[in-house]
Amino acid sequence: MSKVAILYSPGTNCHEETAAAIERAGGKTALLHLHELLAGHDSLENYSAVVFPGGFSYGDHLGAGRIFATLLVARLRDQLTAFLDAERPVLGICNGFQVLTEAGILPARSSGVRGMAMLENQSSHFEDRKVRLLVSAEKSIWTEGLAGRLLSMPVAHAEGRTLIPESAVTRPRVALQYTDGKGKPAAEYPDNPNGSPGAIAGVTDDSGLVLGLMPHPERASLPAHYSQDGLCLFENLVRFLKR
Repeated sequence: MSKVAILYSPGTNCHEETAAAIERAGGKTALLHLHELLAGHDSLENYSAVVFPGGFSYGDHLGAGRIFATLLVARLRDQLTAFLDAERPVLGICNGFQVLTEAGILPARSSGVRGMAMLENQSSHFEDRKVRLLVSAEKSIWTEGLAGRLLSMPVAHAEGRTLIPESAVTRPRVALQYTDGKGKPAAEYPDNPNGSPGAIAGVTDDSGLVLGLMPHPERASLPAHYSQDGLCLFENLVRFLKR
């Protein structure tokens, strides 16, 4: 099994934890700095999957994930398109989810054309706490076998409210929803930490190979964590890559 690239940039701060969680699930990872791709020292074609971890890439200047996404599209579009066309898995966690939307990879796998956006939380402040998530029946390699399950993970973001234009040609498939204490999709704060309509916490593209989510599965992967529910997403990735 080839390696999973943990693609990070200046300001990313969850790359090592994400790599450790995937290794714990049985995968092999490589920490890959974006500048290594920009300089031509490495290529996405050398990896079987790519994960965009959480943090504050480029300080969230000009908007969360925007500079990272702009560099991907402006400098690495061919590599990115080839990677997606090869049907290799992609995961964006928190800031990584923001990068995927800014780059147009979610929801339409069309680099450079945005089909959705992540807006400021309705609370107007940073939300950092545990949330409950309901896994939908949408087909995805990341959530295979988990439909209907309730998962517990933390969030840590200031811009996680989804905006999907009514005119969007391709609409995302909802993979994860915030829930209340009864396991029902939550419209109200604080169960819904950002005010995302439809309680959207994570979405996939039509293929189910690309997943973006605001909660942090890598922070729910150790026995010392209050939950290890996040590990199941990474275990699904490992199983997929071994097929």
